[in-house]
Amino acid sequence: MNALTRIPAPDGVAPAAHYTHVVHGTGRFVAVSGQLPLDEEGRIVGEGDPAAQARQVFENLRRCLAAAGATFDDVVKLTFFVTDTAYLPAIRAARAEHIPDDRLPAASAVRVAGLVRPEFLMEIEALAVVAP
Repeated sequence: MNALTRIPAPDGVAPAAHYTHVVHGTGRFVAVSGQLPLDEEGRIVGEGDPAAQARQVFENLRRCLAAAGATFDDVVKLTFFVTDTAYLPAIRAARAEHIPDDRLPAASAVRVAGLVRPEFLMEIEALAVVAP
């Protein structure tokens, strides 16, 4: 397992809700492009269903991380791009299936006017540091 340090609330910064303010470690950097709710054949999963889309996106992230020799334990940052912030609870639920609350990465959530296709409700990218 990677020896990452998490600082949930640095001095003088309001406590984090559903993320960690600072995560750092030493090792190999892995960047995973924004993942969409597509299955391995490129078909949309869960059209109109944020929970199904979030589960597929996290499964795609898991597979991409594994291809680089990483796991969700190595993730230091997630960025959520959502067309509606009402989808954040579904994303948090899917994230909880892969990342326990005591190992939450740094995170940003960005509401966007739209994604590359209108049926996509979210896109999520990850940054990881794999132990040397």
